[in-house]
Amino acid sequence: MFYIHCPYCDEYRDEEEFHPKGQAHIARPEDPESCTDEQWGAYLFFRDNPRGIHHELWVHAIGCRKFFNITRNSASYEILETYRMGEQPRFSAEHPEGKSAEQGAAVNVADEAGVVAGQEGVKA
Repeated sequence: MFYIHCPYCDEYRDEEEFHPKGQAHIARPEDPESCTDEQWGAYLFFRDNPRGIHHELWVHAIGCRKFFNITRNSASYEILETYRMGEQPRFSAEHPEGKSAEQGAAVNVADEAGVVAGQEGVKA
Protein backbone atom coordinates (compact mmCIF):
# COMPACT_ATOMS: atom_id res chain seq x y z
CA MET A 1 0.00 0.00 0.00
CA PHE A 2 1.13 3.53 -0.61
CA TYR A 3 -0.08 6.98 0.38
CA ILE A 4 -1.35 9.74 -1.88
CA HIS A 5 -1.28 13.44 -1.02
CA CYS A 6 -4.65 15.14 -1.49
CA PRO A 7 -3.97 18.77 -2.45
CA TYR A 8 -7.35 19.85 -1.02
CA CYS A 9 -7.21 18.04 2.33
CA ASP A 10 -3.44 18.66 2.48
CA GLU A 11 -2.92 15.18 3.95
CA TYR A 12 -1.36 11.90 2.89
CA ARG A 13 -4.06 9.24 2.85
CA ASP A 14 -4.26 5.51 2.00
CA GLU A 15 -4.48 4.76 -1.71
CA GLU A 16 -7.76 2.93 -1.05
CA GLU A 17 -9.47 6.32 -0.55
CA PHE A 18 -8.72 7.38 -4.14
CA HIS A 19 -9.86 6.29 -7.59
CA PRO A 20 -8.13 7.00 -10.92
CA LYS A 21 -10.34 8.55 -13.59
CA GLY A 22 -8.05 8.49 -16.62
CA GLN A 23 -5.79 10.86 -18.49
CA ALA A 24 -5.73 14.48 -17.31
CA HIS A 25 -5.88 17.67 -19.39
CA ILE A 26 -8.21 16.36 -22.12
CA ALA A 27 -9.73 19.28 -24.02
CA ARG A 28 -13.43 18.86 -24.77
CA PRO A 29 -14.39 19.77 -28.35
CA GLU A 30 -15.66 23.36 -28.49
CA ASP A 31 -18.69 22.45 -30.61
CA PRO A 32 -19.65 18.78 -30.14
CA GLU A 33 -22.53 19.17 -32.60
CA SER A 34 -20.11 19.84 -35.47
CA CYS A 35 -17.80 16.88 -34.69
CA THR A 36 -17.77 13.84 -36.91
CA ASP A 37 -18.40 10.44 -35.34
CA GLU A 38 -14.68 9.67 -35.66
CA GLN A 39 -13.68 12.91 -33.87
CA TRP A 40 -16.20 12.39 -31.08
CA GLY A 41 -15.17 8.75 -30.68
CA ALA A 42 -11.51 9.76 -30.50
CA TYR A 43 -12.35 12.30 -27.76
CA LEU A 44 -14.41 9.82 -25.73
CA PHE A 45 -12.40 6.62 -26.03
CA PHE A 46 -8.79 7.09 -27.16
CA ARG A 47 -6.20 8.13 -24.60
CA ASP A 48 -2.43 8.20 -24.46
CA ASN A 49 -0.89 5.45 -22.38
CA PRO A 50 2.83 6.24 -22.41
CA ARG A 51 5.45 4.49 -20.36
CA GLY A 52 7.05 7.12 -18.16
CA ILE A 53 5.76 10.43 -16.85
CA HIS A 54 2.00 10.76 -17.30
CA HIS A 55 -0.69 13.16 -15.96
CA GLU A 56 -3.79 11.49 -14.54
CA LEU A 57 -7.13 12.62 -13.14
CA TRP A 58 -8.01 11.19 -9.69
CA VAL A 59 -10.82 11.65 -7.17
CA HIS A 60 -10.57 11.50 -3.36
CA ALA A 61 -13.70 9.34 -3.17
CA ILE A 62 -13.73 8.59 0.57
CA GLY A 63 -12.38 11.97 1.68
CA CYS A 64 -13.26 15.41 0.32
CA ARG A 65 -14.69 13.93 -2.94
CA LYS A 66 -12.80 16.46 -5.05
CA PHE A 67 -11.03 15.80 -8.33
CA PHE A 68 -7.33 16.58 -8.69
CA ASN A 69 -4.41 15.65 -10.92
CA ILE A 70 -1.42 13.41 -10.30
CA THR A 71 1.84 13.35 -12.23
CA ARG A 72 2.97 9.73 -12.07
CA ASN A 73 5.72 7.64 -13.57
CA SER A 74 3.83 4.71 -15.05
CA ALA A 75 7.00 2.58 -15.26
CA SER A 76 7.88 2.83 -11.57
CA TYR A 77 4.48 3.80 -10.06
CA GLU A 78 6.23 6.78 -8.40
CA ILE A 79 3.94 9.76 -7.81
CA LEU A 80 5.92 12.90 -8.62
CA GLU A 81 3.30 15.46 -7.60
CA THR A 82 -0.36 16.09 -6.94
CA TYR A 83 -2.01 19.38 -7.87
CA ARG A 84 -5.44 20.96 -7.89
CA MET A 85 -7.70 21.26 -10.91
CA GLY A 86 -6.79 24.34 -12.92
CA GLU A 87 -3.18 24.40 -11.74
CA GLN A 88 -0.28 23.66 -14.05
CA PRO A 89 2.00 20.66 -13.36
CA ARG A 90 5.64 21.23 -12.41
CA PHE A 91 6.74 18.10 -14.30
CA SER A 92 6.32 17.72 -18.04
CA ALA A 93 4.99 14.57 -19.68
CA GLU A 94 6.81 15.37 -22.92
CA HIS A 95 8.93 12.77 -24.64
CA PRO A 96 12.36 13.38 -26.19
CA GLU A 97 12.14 15.30 -29.48
CA GLY A 98 11.55 13.20 -32.56
CA LYS A 99 10.71 10.08 -30.58
CA SER A 100 7.41 8.39 -30.00
CA ALA A 101 6.26 7.58 -26.48
CA GLU A 102 7.50 4.00 -26.88
CA GLN A 103 10.92 5.06 -28.16
CA GLY A 104 11.32 7.68 -25.44
CA ALA A 105 10.42 5.14 -22.79
CA ALA A 106 12.87 2.60 -24.20
CA VAL A 107 15.65 5.17 -24.00
CA ASN A 108 14.74 6.08 -20.41
CA VAL A 109 14.54 2.45 -19.27
CA ALA A 110 17.87 1.65 -20.93
CA ASP A 111 19.49 4.68 -19.29
CA GLU A 112 18.14 3.66 -15.87
CA ALA A 113 19.45 0.12 -16.33
CA GLY A 114 22.88 1.38 -17.40
CA VAL A 115 22.60 -0.17 -20.87
CA VAL A 116 24.60 1.35 -23.72
CA ALA A 117 22.18 2.83 -26.27
CA GLY A 118 21.62 0.52 -29.24
CA GLN A 119 23.49 -2.39 -27.64
CA GLU A 120 21.14 -4.54 -25.61
CA GLY A 121 22.87 -6.59 -22.96
CA VAL A 122 25.93 -4.29 -22.86
CA LYS A 123 26.24 -2.43 -19.58
CA ALA A 124 27.66 1.09 -19.47
